[in-house]
Amino acid sequence: MGRKFSRMMGGLAVGMLALTGCSGAAEETAETVAAEVTEAETTEAAETTEAATTEAATTEAAETTGAASEAATGEATGEASAPAAVGPTTLGVAESEFGEIVVDAGGMTVYYFTRDEANSGVSACTGDCLVAWPPVISESEVPEVAGVTGEVGTIQTPEGQLHMTINGMPIYYFDKDLAAGDVNGQAVGEVWYVVAPDGTMIQ
Repeated sequence: MGRKFSRMMGGLAVGMLALTGCSGAAEETAETVAAEVTEAETTEAAETTEAATTEAATTEAAETTGAASEAATGEATGEASAPAAVGPTTLGVAESEFGEIVVDAGGMTVYYFTRDEANSGVSACTGDCLVAWPPVISESEVPEVAGVTGEVGTIQTPEGQLHMTINGMPIYYFDKDLAAGDVNGQAVGEVWYVVAPDGTMIQ
């Protein structure tokens, strides 16, 4: 009886030890899994943070580049569209063999036609005459000028365009003038003459 009891107690003790061992192993396993999960979560969080930082940096760099590009484009566009001292519809002054004469923004010589009447509001050059002697057209009723002291104004062509005048006299180009500074129209037919800055006809 005593031996049987001792064996039973011994078996119980072994069972208890076994249970204790299992519990310890299970606890150790749970701790290991928890540690691995925590490490995985930490790694994932770090990767997410790094990805977010990289994306933010990339976005910021792209925005900076875009802004710089836009600024450069705007600057380039501004430079391209900035009006010159003498713009498309203005007059200036240039030196020639006849002294200072009135020219357009591109340096092309302008002429008076002696058959025009000052302040009449019309041009005496019509039909085929206008083919060889095109009117100097303005985009504004009050053209801007540089160095021209004569009174600059406009009259309307039959087509409704603004034909520029100096001291009330219409001014024209000559189709045989091919480059800035050409004065091939001077004294043609003894009726076409270049114009001085003060509006005087140079004959």
